[in-house]
Amino acid sequence: MENMVTGSRDEPQTDFIFCCGANTEVLKFGSCQLHSGHKILFLIIPGNPGVVGFYKTFMQTLHSMFGYHHPVWAVSHAGHCVPPDSMDMVQDASSAAEADVFGLNGQIEHKLAFLRKHVPKETNLILVGHSIGCYIILEMIKRDPELKILKAVMLFPTIERMAQTPQGKVMTPVLCHMRYVAYLPLFLLSLLPDRFKSSLIKLVFGGIHSLDLTVVQPTVGLLTGDCAANAMYMGGQEMKNVLERDNITIKNNLEKLIFYYGTTDHWCPVQYYLDIKQDFPHGDIRLCENGFRHAFVLDAGGEVAKMVVEWIHGDLKT
Repeated sequence: MENMVTGSRDEPQTDFIFCCGANTEVLKFGSCQLHSGHKILFLIIPGNPGVVGFYKTFMQTLHSMFGYHHPVWAVSHAGHCVPPDSMDMVQDASSAAEADVFGLNGQIEHKLAFLRKHVPKETNLILVGHSIGCYIILEMIKRDPELKILKAVMLFPTIERMAQTPQGKVMTPVLCHMRYVAYLPLFLLSLLPDRFKSSLIKLVFGGIHSLDLTVVQPTVGLLTGDCAANAMYMGGQEMKNVLERDNITIKNNLEKLIFYYGTTDHWCPVQYYLDIKQDFPHGDIRLCENGFRHAFVLDAGGEVAKMVVEWIHGDLKT
């Protein structure tokens, strides 16, 4: 399988495509096109903001620790990435608005459409969700039961009662009622030179001792154009729509699911871990012992990837 890898093993390829009519960034380690010979694909479904560049270290570690045998891809959320000069944010603005492609439901359909178009049906999937990406994965499983999912790893899963969490109580008014107030400072930030934005981001992240510098450039991109506004719009829908945990889908797919909860996660309190553990005592449901933050990509992408490898390596043996 290694001879299918194009270019340097550790150098990813970035593709920009239209999916559901919206600009989408796909980050790929390993093979850049799949065919029937690819038996397994790791696909990362990001949190919000759904910027694939945040997951570069995480993906690179996964790719290398499995001996470069399996492609590792991440697909951005629709409209969360800066399109190249040759592309607009959407192909047709009226169609995008009608489908609400930037909304939460639109993002779920966006991921299913990506799989239908770019991944062979016979390819086994290792889905890795982060934050709202875990909710999206559960919805994907429910809406398309024929997906060949070998494992779905749920990292810091925001799959229930988001508005009731400590962070949700703070952000719900901002995202649902004051979103437009934030657009002006975002617009002003977008006018700054990228070099200045980069310095500003490093200053904001200055308190993170082991900051992964690969996240700086993706954050710069997020402050450009409409990306942050689209992320905030999606966030507002999360607060309104992520309510009760989907116990039916979890129960029907429990053997495929791994949940990993944080101990200091203000988007997903420890009580949520205790509740799901009580409801599914035989599930693979874990509580972080390492103090990783919800946004683990900022400083622990490699460490979390190594844990994921330990959890699932037995499922990949053939």
